[in-house]
Amino acid sequence: MNLRMMMRIFAYILLVEAALMLPPALISLFLHEHASMLAFFMSMGIILAIAGVMFLISRKADGRRFYAREGLVTTGISWILLGALGCLPFYLSGAIPSYVDALFEMVSGFTTTGSSILKNVEILPKGVLWWRSFSHWVGGMGVLVFLMAIVSLSGKNQGFGLHIMRSESPGPAVGKMVPRIKDTSKILYWIYTGLTVINIILLKLGGLSFFDSCCLAFGTAGTGGFGLLNDSFASYSPYIQYVTTLFMLLFSVNFSVYYLILLKKFKAAFGDEEFKLFWAMVFVATTLIVINVRPLYSTLEETIRHSAFTVGTLMSTTGYATTDFDLWPSFSKAIVVLLMFCGACAGSTGGGFKQIRLLLLWRSLRRNIHTSLHPSEVRAICVNKRPIDEHILHNTHAYLVAYVIIVIISVLVISLDGFSFETNFTAVMATLNNIGPGLAQVGPTCNFSGYSDFSKLVLTADMLAGRLEIYPMLILLSRSTWKRAR
Repeated sequence: MNLRMMMRIFAYILLVEAALMLPPALISLFLHEHASMLAFFMSMGIILAIAGVMFLISRKADGRRFYAREGLVTTGISWILLGALGCLPFYLSGAIPSYVDALFEMVSGFTTTGSSILKNVEILPKGVLWWRSFSHWVGGMGVLVFLMAIVSLSGKNQGFGLHIMRSESPGPAVGKMVPRIKDTSKILYWIYTGLTVINIILLKLGGLSFFDSCCLAFGTAGTGGFGLLNDSFASYSPYIQYVTTLFMLLFSVNFSVYYLILLKKFKAAFGDEEFKLFWAMVFVATTLIVINVRPLYSTLEETIRHSAFTVGTLMSTTGYATTDFDLWPSFSKAIVVLLMFCGACAGSTGGGFKQIRLLLLWRSLRRNIHTSLHPSEVRAICVNKRPIDEHILHNTHAYLVAYVIIVIISVLVISLDGFSFETNFTAVMATLNNIGPGLAQVGPTCNFSGYSDFSKLVLTADMLAGRLEIYPMLILLSRSTWKRAR
């Protein structure tokens, strides 16, 4: 295993993390938030010291022997480091006195989950609030993708960037939009940044301050869900809620679609089967919920607004809330749980199982039924009129198995804390799918503070597994990963 090159990447990542802490540190300095200001500068010093040691160790790093195994291990460890060190400002400032709680909150931020242990977010210093929300934006597209867009880690290896990108990007398969992986990363971030800026402008036009507009747009762009108010989005105007609904859904779309639109390939963009499936599910789920919850709201407009926002926040796995959907009828709550599983499109900032996997599993099931009736017939599974490689189908089936096993084990383990099955099951679904709120005692008006430290660590691992599509985290636990290749 190419440990020196991995160490070099870790060092660059920590440099990026330290640099990203500078804006909230300056905000704290400007607003005379002395405790948080000191915490940020201390954290930056610790991170830079660790990065310096890593640079010394990796002086003779060579990127030529960097393969899929290194890519998966690098991605998994990088995200653990980001959370373990990124939470220091929370802990050192006293905003979150428990390190486990601070770690939970920070990993929830970077993985764009939005689950929280905080009971009163409104008392947090502005600098801490900025860092908390900005972590969503950083984690939404992926810090390793960002790193590849701005830093040339090695010119000696043509493929190691793709190994990293495949490990970090959401979805069953990742390819390059353009021949160079660095250019692909830049395109992704230009689209990501452009949509974020438009979102900030529209929120500002709705009467929000620049600070609030930025923080809420960071959470929307990264499909994260950390809010600035204790009631999330319930207090904001209908205009703000509609804008946020729209952008939550826009950031749930595969960014390749936006690239095709920029190239004026509209037929290919809007004809994408995953794109059409996603919007069809949004429309059907919203319509069914509107019909079911209509008696709970005074006007049809309010019913549609809350229903569309909830569908948007769950399909995109953002986690904002305008209403307590835990009080909805059982039929609508069942839809809520199903939406937690479905998730957004591959290649977006959203989490969940992904629409493309649902499409592949459905067509795989249809093919198996057909093969049972016609054993001698060979039939390929196609998406967008292109045949899908069988190894992608095998990976999709294996992913489903791993997903189910993680859910079962996690629910069993956290059940030791004594909460109801509804609470525990939706807590795991909310963290593994990077959604944020669940139902019952982890519903949209509650939080995760009641769980023990051990359960919080389990749910933190679920958040990382969900954001990284499971495999990079499982690879770290495999004995064969650490064996020296012969």
